[in-house]
Amino acid sequence: MDFIALDVETANADLSSICQVGIAGFCNGRFHEKWESLVNPEDEFDAINAAIHGIDASMVTGAPTFPLVQQVIWKALTGTVVVTHTSFDQAAMRSVSAKHGLELPPVTWLDTARVVRRTWPDLSKSGYGLAAVAERLGIEFQHHNAAEDARAAGEILLRAMHESGLSVEEWLVRVRKPITPPSRRSTPSEKIAREGNAEGPLYGEIAVFTGALSMPRREAADLAAAAGCEVAASVTKATTLLIVGDQDIRKLAGHEKSSKHRKAEKLIQEGQAIRILQESDLRTLVALPIGET
Repeated sequence: MDFIALDVETANADLSSICQVGIAGFCNGRFHEKWESLVNPEDEFDAINAAIHGIDASMVTGAPTFPLVQQVIWKALTGTVVVTHTSFDQAAMRSVSAKHGLELPPVTWLDTARVVRRTWPDLSKSGYGLAAVAERLGIEFQHHNAAEDARAAGEILLRAMHESGLSVEEWLVRVRKPITPPSRRSTPSEKIAREGNAEGPLYGEIAVFTGALSMPRREAADLAAAAGCEVAASVTKATTLLIVGDQDIRKLAGHEKSSKHRKAEKLIQEGQAIRILQESDLRTLVALPIGET
């Protein structure tokens, strides 16, 4: 089955702040073509995001806003299987569509991180990030360029299909079935710490909360754990996801940011792969259907 791979880059922790979109088309088991566009998010650029993908406000001056590129994207996606590596890109598309009052076209989503975790047993818990899997499989690409990331995700799916003998249609079924994860340590007896649901879309992520949330911390921890996150109380070198209260994303700057936020940014600058996410986008990720239109 043919499919489309999609990736986006964002200007800040708000998933609707898309500043680049990339699409890669795969036909008859091969990469066919790619398309990308810078997007003016009409939003601020966080220095951390800009350092990761190299896009800043000056580069999107004169670039189209999302509604102006939406028709091109919708035409490519409509009625197809759309492949993303992890569910963040799908959530971003839903967030930006809601922001602009747009309705997503009918598509079937397939998360290649879930595919990887079911294809290679040693990657079922960790090590299934896009760059790490591409390096393992010998896939060369320019990381954090949206079109290149999309192509890499598609190439990963092709390798998984070859390894497993499953077609795209069969993988749409397989990703709904359980993984047999490695044994895990017992749950720490801390107020916030949680183990993640092994079937959640964010399994393998190690999440920490900071800032003023719209719900009690225990409820937020339960929500993240249900989505698959291991929830920890503090930022460490193991952290992969920092979830920040929405108002803190918009209002805090410099050293007004929490100590957790500043520590996470320092680790990012040192090369650690931590994604900073706002609380409302966590809710979007948790609510995403798996492999459904």
